[in-house]
Amino acid sequence: MPDLVLKGKVIKLGDNISTDDIIPGRFAHLRSNLPELAKHVLEDTAPEFASRARTLSVGEGKAVLVAGKNLGLGSSREHAPVVIKMSGVGAILAESAARIFFRNAINQGLPVLLCDTDKIGDGDELEINLTGGMIANLTSGITLSCSKMPPIMSAILKEGGLIPYIQKHKDFVITRSS
Repeated sequence: MPDLVLKGKVIKLGDNISTDDIIPGRFAHLRSNLPELAKHVLEDTAPEFASRARTLSVGEGKAVLVAGKNLGLGSSREHAPVVIKMSGVGAILAESAARIFFRNAINQGLPVLLCDTDKIGDGDELEINLTGGMIANLTSGITLSCSKMPPIMSAILKEGGLIPYIQKHKDFVITRSS
């Protein structure tokens, strides 16, 4: 399988961003209207996030959400990665992420890679090799290593998420090339 590579500009957040921060409870009534809910993603924590993500995802690039420790902790709102992706984010980099948030994101076709995010600044332009586990910071010129996507997760991401993957392949068989 060829490497999955994407480019984007960074929106940087801090530590302990919970799913309740991503989707504030007062917007829970919008769960059946995801495009409207996406307009309010991170509204209390980073009020400019949704508009910045939409602006950065014009053209070939996507916004890259960069966070610190414990991204996605809390109530495990399953819509959290959905509305992040809908806002224009193409990938997430974090020092650590809650496991259920991590898997929900992959299942929605939104890659989450774990790495040291200290040397990534807000607005930096990145090139991320999801399968190779490398991040080139095109703004600063540094290269960082990150977690690599296992083959099954890379295949799920390539198809756009778990449901499109299952619809196409009917199974979890990964063909390995030598």
